Amino acid sequence: MAYRIIVDLSDRMLYLLQEDTVVNGYPVGIGRMVTQTPTGEYRIVNKQAQPGGPFGAFWMGLSKPHYGIHGTNDPASIGHYVSHGCIRMYNEDVLALSQIVPIGTRVTIRP
Repeated sequence: MAYRIIVDLSDRMLYLLQEDTVVNGYPVGIGRMVTQTPTGEYRIVNKQAQPGGPFGAFWMGLSKPHYGIHGTNDPASIGHYVSHGCIRMYNEDVLALSQIVPIGTRVTIRP
């Protein structure tokens, strides 16, 4: 079954879709005004557990270099405009998502 991800910047949510049905939604932190999260169509190109630094428990890199979906060591930042453009998730959420979506999963980031 094909999974895909839609990140809706307007409501600061990441939606996991199976086929065309939303199966889960996760609150996210997104880029600040000066370092906005880029909109467009991307794919997950790599995954790494325990990437260190501010990236929390897991990193999923996007096909746009230097951008990804990752955990955080600052859970209070979720739901806010806080990052340098990446999509931040609670560590437990990014770990759960990383178990479901394979490398190559389509990621749509919309305004």
